[in-house]
Amino acid sequence: MTQELVMDIFQQAIGLAFSLAGPMLLLAMLIGLVIAILQAATQVQEQTLTFVPKAVAITLALLAAGPWMTNRIIEFMENIFDLMSQTGLR
Repeated sequence: MTQELVMDIFQQAIGLAFSLAGPMLLLAMLIGLVIAILQAATQVQEQTLTFVPKAVAITLALLAAGPWMTNRIIEFMENIFDLMSQTGLR
């Protein structure tokens, strides 16, 4: 196993982590921004008000994107196992 191959695997893993976590983090950020604007407009400064909508939105997004995320992880792991069998690692 060469250093280039290991670095390629790490780059793929980091890219996969960003592509899986990115949409959820972006959704939470957008909901937080909308709620912050509403709180500023209404002068209601309740800290717990931001948590529930974010939690509900992330849960719904995970339910919707779960199969896609699972498929991406499975494809990555299949690629890793194929590389292991090609290089003779056990």
